[in-house]
Amino acid sequence: MKPARVLHVIDSLHLGGAQEVILNIVAGADPSRFRHEVATLHGKGIYWDRLAGLGVPLHSLSPAKQIPLYIPQLAELLRRERFDILHCHLVASNIIAKPIGKWCGVPVIINHDHTNDPLRGQHPWLLALETWANRAANHIVAVSGSCRDFLIAREGIKPSDITLILNAIDVQKFSPGAADRDSARREFGLDFDEPVIAGVGRLNAQKNFSLFLKIAAKIVEIDPRVRFLIAGTGPEERALEAEAASLGITQNVQFLGYVSDTRRVYAAADILLMTSHFEGLPMTLLEAMAMETPVVASRLDGMAEVIEEGRDGFLVNPGDVLAFSGRIHELLNDRAMAARIGSAARGKIETRFSASRMVGEIEAVYTRFLP
Repeated sequence: MKPARVLHVIDSLHLGGAQEVILNIVAGADPSRFRHEVATLHGKGIYWDRLAGLGVPLHSLSPAKQIPLYIPQLAELLRRERFDILHCHLVASNIIAKPIGKWCGVPVIINHDHTNDPLRGQHPWLLALETWANRAANHIVAVSGSCRDFLIAREGIKPSDITLILNAIDVQKFSPGAADRDSARREFGLDFDEPVIAGVGRLNAQKNFSLFLKIAAKIVEIDPRVRFLIAGTGPEERALEAEAASLGITQNVQFLGYVSDTRRVYAAADILLMTSHFEGLPMTLLEAMAMETPVVASRLDGMAEVIEEGRDGFLVNPGDVLAFSGRIHELLNDRAMAARIGSAARGKIETRFSASRMVGEIEAVYTRFLP
């Protein structure tokens, strides 16, 4: 039997957790059963080269987001190539690609719900569009219980039409010994003994790095030795640099830009700080936990489903600068506790969040709906 042909469609291949999920699915696939290709609605992006390095056929459907060539180009691609499975990721691709796939006669259409974007709840027209597009899907994959609950409560999806498949990572790649702390610190110009807090992610409104900087300023008031690393790029980069300057913490904050191997950032850091407005189940959280880097995160969505308070991480009410800074100081001043939390976090990732588990569960969904 020939392998089933799978086309993943995603809004872009820029920095993001959904892109990392696709990379893990492709890297861990059973080639005797499934052959994967990836189409991005517009442009190329960081993950283009990563996927190309795995030998994955890639398709950029339009040169820019504002040029909607992706609509006719996707229809032409689906009609020409006759894929067995269309696997759609992120809001725009879920809304655009599913109806086109249905019209083109793709046998199996999967919707992957990666995050609880509040725009769906705030804009009735967007919620209505997504609810309408879901009619074209054979099945929906949700990355967290909160994502699944939203689909049931707000979009009227039957629970039997949703499978919960938690995001996952390569636990061999992300392991405590995968990057050397001393060399990572030398690379980033850090002293061996100074406290370091890291933030990793796309510099956009969702990740709320403005709050990260406000927390940094509060911490520096108490301990001016603390350094902060921000790894990522995005539309708010210049504004965040200006905010750091206005807060008087430019000397304490390094904007690293895109870091291809984030293991070096986790290895250099004492703590990962996550201040997002909303999330599904962020890959950054899982990666840091696997590297035994203690996490202090906003208490929301999938992060609250992963972290057990005080055992393998800390959760703080969103926006509470004092509570965030208090938890960070607690971890910095009690290294034995930080080590215990890091070790417990690693154990949880090994048992529940391996990429091989995730890929197997996704392939089981594919198999269930193939003719």
